[in-house]
Amino acid sequence: MLIIGETKMRPLHLEKKGLRGLAIAESFRPKSKKSILSGIVMRGDFVIDGFVFGGATLDGDDATNIILQMYDDLKRSDINYIIISGLIISLYNIIDIKKIHKSLKIPIIGVTYHDSNGIEDSIKHHFPDSYNVKIKNYQKLGIRKKITLNTSSDVFVRYEGCTLKEVDYLLNTLTLHGSIPEPLRVAQLLAKSLLQKGLSF
Repeated sequence: MLIIGETKMRPLHLEKKGLRGLAIAESFRPKSKKSILSGIVMRGDFVIDGFVFGGATLDGDDATNIILQMYDDLKRSDINYIIISGLIISLYNIIDIKKIHKSLKIPIIGVTYHDSNGIEDSIKHHFPDSYNVKIKNYQKLGIRKKITLNTSSDVFVRYEGCTLKEVDYLLNTLTLHGSIPEPLRVAQLLAKSLLQKGLSF
C-alpha cells in the first residue's frame, strides 16, 4: 500500500486492465455563468462504465468542491485515481489538488499541454482588486513536471498521491495518439456536446 506522509492510499495497480479512473474536462462560453464539467469513468482497457456532471462558476472558487461532489455523486468505491484536464479552469477557478487528494485518498493528476512561465500577471489583470488570494492558491499548486509521451508529445503535470514514474506510465497507457489521454479526450467531447445543446449544471 502506498503511503504519503500519514495518508494511507489505495494501491495504484497500473498493470490491471480493469483499473478505473475518473477523467474530468470542461467546456464553457466566455459569457456563461458556469462551465460544464463532464466526468468519465474509464477502465484501463478503455471501456467506459460511468458518467457524472457538474458546473463550476466562471471567475469563481468552487471548482474543487464541485469535483468532490462529482466523485460523491458516483457512489463508487472502485475509482483508483482522478485525472483532470487542467487545474486552472473556468477563467481562473483554481482546483486545490491537495485538498482533493487529502479528502479522497486516491491519486489526483492534473494535465496540461503547453509550457508556460506562470499566470500571475494574467490573474492580476483579470482580478485587479482581489488577485492576492487567487495568486496564493495558484502558487500552492507547485511547479508542473514535463513528461514526453511515447507519442513524442509533451504534457505537463501536477500530481498528488503518486510518483512521477507512475504518472508517466499511466499517461502513456491512456494516450493512443497525440498528447491528450483518451479518457480526457472523451470527457472533453462530451462537455462540448452538452454545451452546444445548451445544458447547464
